[in-house]
This record gives sequence, C-alpha cells and structure tokens, in this order.
Amino acid sequence: MPEVMIRKDASDKLIFYIPKKDLEETIESLEFDSADQWGGNVTLGDGQRFFIEPLPAPPKLPITLRAKRAATED
Repeated sequence: MPEVMIRKDASDKLIFYIPKKDLEETIESLEFDSADQWGGNVTLGDGQRFFIEPLPAPPKLPITLRAKRAATED
C-alpha cells in the first residue's frame, strides 16, 4: 500500500503523486466527491486504478494518504 500525495494544480485539477515511483498523474475520476464523503475508487489519467479509504468530508489539500492498487477492469 503506497503512500500517495494528492494536491490541486493551477487549473484546479486533482493530482495524484506516488513519491517512491516518482509517478504523477491527473485524477480522472473519484468515486466519492461530495461534502459528506470523499475518496473511494480513483482512476488516473494513464488508466491505473487505486482505492483510497473514503473520508467523512473532503480533506484540506495537499494531503498524504495510503492507497491500494485496485483491480483493473477488462
């Protein structure tokens, strides 16, 4: 389970960064993105998928979280 950093870029898009792999990608979709729940399944611009345990509210960014690699859909 890698530690990842999530932040917003200048155009207000969410950026997903894994320091150990020096991987930085735009988050294309986030399962939960509302005032009462944030996180879940994350799909990156390059197609990789991860899971972030949902939080009870959107976090203050930037934030470091643990993420699990999610199964890919065929």
